Amino acid sequence: MTTIAELTLPTEGFALAETFRELPDIDVRVESVVAEGPCRTTPLVWFSSVDPDALEAALERDPSIEQYRRLLDDTDDEEWFYRLQYSEDVVSVCQAVYTHGGTVLGASVADGHWTLRLLFPLREELSDAVSEIEEQGTRVDVRRMVEAGADEDLETTAALTEPQQEAIAEAYRQGYYDVPREISLEELANELDISHQALSERLRRANRVLASEQLEDPTTELATDPH
Repeated sequence: MTTIAELTLPTEGFALAETFRELPDIDVRVESVVAEGPCRTTPLVWFSSVDPDALEAALERDPSIEQYRRLLDDTDDEEWFYRLQYSEDVVSVCQAVYTHGGTVLGASVADGHWTLRLLFPLREELSDAVSEIEEQGTRVDVRRMVEAGADEDLETTAALTEPQQEAIAEAYRQGYYDVPREISLEELANELDISHQALSERLRRANRVLASEQLEDPTTELATDPH
């Protein structure tokens, strides 16, 4: 079933990191991201809260940008519209999405992190894309994942990636969350045939997704201990 996911990754591991360092007050709005062949990714981006000369000087020095071109020279809202061409390192992240059937629905930047809203025909393709990006050394957090339904919003309920589901289910069955614990993290990692570090990261991300869903759902009441 078609899956829509919201991922975050640090600007250091993706695009425009140097530009954000030089111009911390800049606002960025990605209009669209287009893949032109296997090796070119060209986002169309609105920049605001910045002088265009300072912006272009920063883009010149930014190693994540191969080329840039201003498409609109002047606007009433003092926004500047550019077409960018990413460098090879950024392209490799984007291509991990495209080669696994993904589509970029939107992108934004806040607090030193990119947030990408992606669509995949199958959940397994999302999982494969995330794994490939992480193999390249970029840390990815799956903040939200929903399956397309029959409603207009294309969203039903949040879900974890399959590796996250497997890890958290096995941890629960084996008593990892019991007090005291029935199994250590190292023993559980051996059961799942993955490294101690990989399991720790997988459980952390799964717990974050579940916690985020609880906090963001206004109909959910959090249990509190009166003591």
